[in-house]
Amino acid sequence: MQLSPKAVARFLGTRLLHSAIVLLGVMIVVFALIQLVPGDPVRLALGTRYTQESYDALRAASGLDRPLWEQFFTYIGSAVTGDLGVSFRSGQPVTALLLERLPATLSLAGVGLLIGLLIAVPAGIWAALREGRIADGIVRITSQFGVSIPDFWMGMLLILVFATGLGWLPSSGYIPFSESPGGWLRQVTLPAVTVGTVAGAILTRYVRAATLDVANMGYVRTAKSKGLAPSTVTIRHIMRNALVPVLTIAGIQLATILSGVIVVEVVFAWPGLGRLVFDSVASRDYPMIQGAVLLIAVMFLLVNLIVDVLYALVDPRIRLA
Repeated sequence: MQLSPKAVARFLGTRLLHSAIVLLGVMIVVFALIQLVPGDPVRLALGTRYTQESYDALRAASGLDRPLWEQFFTYIGSAVTGDLGVSFRSGQPVTALLLERLPATLSLAGVGLLIGLLIAVPAGIWAALREGRIADGIVRITSQFGVSIPDFWMGMLLILVFATGLGWLPSSGYIPFSESPGGWLRQVTLPAVTVGTVAGAILTRYVRAATLDVANMGYVRTAKSKGLAPSTVTIRHIMRNALVPVLTIAGIQLATILSGVIVVEVVFAWPGLGRLVFDSVASRDYPMIQGAVLLIAVMFLLVNLIVDVLYALVDPRIRLA
């Protein structure tokens, strides 16, 4: 069963239209919320000593002296062209700063999700195939424990054991992969394990549930009655069909990691988007906050779009239309 190009184009066009509407809503909400935040960002940017002339000049340059409706439409028009303004704190273009920090967050989220899947897929399938046994109970209790652990506590525990105690891995810092793959791997290990442990605990529960649903299907019982080897039944009939709901949760987890690694990046001094948002909120850097939230929303929608397209590749019965 093949997907027609018209169906694919219609689906992508509809999803892109919906994504544009969602992004517009995100920009409206963020712009409105930022206006409610107390404090003058211009005064924070200039410090304690400044002249009225410098204050007025920066306020005019940032467009804060215009009416709110004009500020909003100016921001929308600039955002469409990729111009997200200038950071109050550094004076550099917001787009350039976001793109500079993006690779660090993508690498952390990607490795963290990979670790989570390496934990969740075998553990979830193993527990589901032993439903009601001691092994199933151990996996369920362990996953519940993993879900309940705060990210910052897990991060500090890993730093205490593997960085401070054993000295095996660094506790902070970042080295780009292009400069030193080995150095990058050493730096990303602890924060990625922190992210991956929590993600793996969440994914394990969904993998187990999806595997149980598929294992009770009629075609699985038929495959077993034909005398097929248990490994063949598990790989060909159970794992493949359980992959569709797992894709959904994996995509959501990736989007959640991309938008929620602020605590982990702060704990490990990881120079990604989360750390940038944290510093921007502390300094009332409105253009940076708006740009970061917009970029995170774009990534979230892009991940969901990719997951929807992968559905059809995994299961041809699912129609994109």
